Amino acid sequence: MKTDVNEALEYEPIHIGKLIEEELRRQERTVTWLSRKIHCDRRNIYDIFSRTCIDTDLLMRLSIALNTDFFSRFSTTLQQLTTPDSSSYLVFSNQQSQTIK
Repeated sequence: MKTDVNEALEYEPIHIGKLIEEELRRQERTVTWLSRKIHCDRRNIYDIFSRTCIDTDLLMRLSIALNTDFFSRFSTTLQQLTTPDSSSYLVFSNQQSQTIK
């Protein structure tokens, strides 16, 4: 049985741009500092803050620059969704996914 993952899973989407911005502010760093660390124009940093999804290579560069594992947030959410004890979890097989409740 095929199930649309977006419809079947009930979880709060991760706004990665917001997380990056919060971490930058928590570290009391500037947009200019971050733009220099990842070698891009500072206007691109503001664009990153507005993104709900991001390229993995860019996320790796940001993780290194801010010394923060942004991938772990996705891993934690995925583990919660794939744990049989949760009310809704995802089973992966043959590139199909289905939700078991």
